[in-house]
Amino acid sequence: MPQYFANAERFKQTLAVIEKELASSKEDYIEGFRRNYVENYPPAWMITEVLSFGNLNYIYSNIASNRLMKRIADYFGMKPQVFTSWLTVLANLRNMCCHHARVWNRDFMLNPAEPRKTSNTWIDTSRIDKKRLFYRLCIIRYFLASVSPNNNFDFKVADLLSRYPSIDIKAMGFCQNWKNEPLWK
Repeated sequence: MPQYFANAERFKQTLAVIEKELASSKEDYIEGFRRNYVENYPPAWMITEVLSFGNLNYIYSNIASNRLMKRIADYFGMKPQVFTSWLTVLANLRNMCCHHARVWNRDFMLNPAEPRKTSNTWIDTSRIDKKRLFYRLCIIRYFLASVSPNNNFDFKVADLLSRYPSIDIKAMGFCQNWKNEPLWK
């Protein structure tokens, strides 16, 4: 399998992480796999369930085949460079949230790549600060709409904001009529 990855050393490190996560997992489906199968590794969907978002980004960015990277990014209607950038930005956001860092009015250091065009609905970025939380919420909304078109993330964000009306949504980078953006409808 190392032949599928651009950097063999990174592949070995990733494989070590996968093995560690599988060995320590107490998930029913992992334990069921161990009891019922002789293969060393469970199916990819099981492996991705126990890996962090950062690990998934690390795996994607090490794929040797540009054609495969493009095929994966195409599924989300974007170019591999933008896809990698967005995964990195979301992994960073996830880590901040897990470590209870302040994110609501933060100026994020990572600047996500801007897609020239997407096959799915995106936002008018001329009115959006890419270093603020709202842009990252738009990335999440975009990905969710790509894989689960009937998700209710838009409702959950609107509901959360309505429960805390004293919070300044402009400090989070929200544009004035964000709910009217096609991505959020």
